Amino acid sequence: MKLFSIHRDNNHPYPPRVTAFTKPFWDALGKGQFLTTRCKNCQAQTFPPKVTCPHCWSSDLDWVEPGISGKLYSWTRVHAAPAVFVDIAPYALGIVDLDCGIRLACPIVTDQTLQCDIPVELISIEYRDGYQLAARPVAS
Repeated sequence: MKLFSIHRDNNHPYPPRVTAFTKPFWDALGKGQFLTTRCKNCQAQTFPPKVTCPHCWSSDLDWVEPGISGKLYSWTRVHAAPAVFVDIAPYALGIVDLDCGIRLACPIVTDQTLQCDIPVELISIEYRDGYQLAARPVAS
């Protein structure tokens, strides 16, 4: 499923470090896809992508598209931001439980009041210098 994308006309406040291993994730995010790794041995999916399965220690992994829907497990709104993020404060950060079983932390993009257990979907934020994974509430 293609990710909804939000365009920002500025550079990312803290750009990600793209490595040879994580490049497939970042390239896919730029194309509107969410990819992560899945162990070929035990089938566990992990995020962020890993070179070794943390469940069975296998290094035989695939890149998969696990799905983008889930629920907001927890969240907070940051008002007193670190210096690098002060220009975007206040902002919301959340823990998202994806339907596929992955739990991840990411920014939550919304103006509405957040509540735990609301449905969310992953989205992409496009900055001039790259992309960021985020989530937003969706109508249930």
